[in-house]
Amino acid sequence: MERTLAIIGAGRVGRTLGRRLRELGWQIGAVVTRSEASARRAVRFIGAGKACAGMTRQILASRVILVATPDEEIAVVAQELARIGEEELRGRVILHTSGAMDSGVLNAVQERGGTVGSLHPLQSFSGVAVASLEGKVFTIEGEPRAVRVARRIARTLGGSPVRIAGSKKLLYHAAAVMAASHVLTVEEAATQLLVSLGMRRSEAVRALLPLTRQVLENFERLGPRAAWTGPLSRGDYKVVQAHVDALLESPKEFAHAYEALARLAARVLAQDTAAMLAELGKNSLEERLRAKATGGNA
Repeated sequence: MERTLAIIGAGRVGRTLGRRLRELGWQIGAVVTRSEASARRAVRFIGAGKACAGMTRQILASRVILVATPDEEIAVVAQELARIGEEELRGRVILHTSGAMDSGVLNAVQERGGTVGSLHPLQSFSGVAVASLEGKVFTIEGEPRAVRVARRIARTLGGSPVRIAGSKKLLYHAAAVMAASHVLTVEEAATQLLVSLGMRRSEAVRALLPLTRQVLENFERLGPRAAWTGPLSRGDYKVVQAHVDALLESPKEFAHAYEALARLAARVLAQDTAAMLAELGKNSLEERLRAKATGGNA
């Protein structure tokens, strides 16, 4: 029965997927973490399962095995599964939840007859509340049977499965990080700049978040170029340079990031990328800093 699930690595992702699938009729088997205490906490959160400290043959009682460990542990888990599972892995579907790695990292269990794939929910998991997976994209890849099971899981959770090539997962994951972690980085950097001017943090957040939301809403509704605002979109290079100069009062990463983002905007948003990059390169931050270090002689 392919609706029986063992979970190895019951952190934010493993716990959430386990709980949602349990609520939707899946039978939860072994829930494996490093310690008995953390495994029990995970079982309580999921609402079902057998708490296990470390790898155990009880995992093999389930037809689907979900590996939701950190990326660097997936290959080790696969090797340990191959050791304890031997021929019993035949017929099992083993999926990992890494966004950056493909199913090849599970080669050790594949060699024992397991069917391997990956299932990555394109969703931020805070660990505070159970994330809603309705309408979220799940990227899937791997062997045909594993892909079928991954697709079924995604649809059961209300998600939208999208198949990608395993060789492209790093590029996919980089895009996801840019849209999530790096956006957060830029938002926090802007917040710190306003705080440095004397604003309270709550005021800075209240000032910036509506602006960011409006741009993203315009991006969704109108497209990238129509949503693009600010001095660079108008070709006001003097203001862009003045911004970079002003940012030199902050830690150096602020000015470097601003300039790099301006070049990236020229690449992805400008109608004439080459012309805009040429203008931005006329008096680059690197050249100005080099000139300053040599007493004004570039």
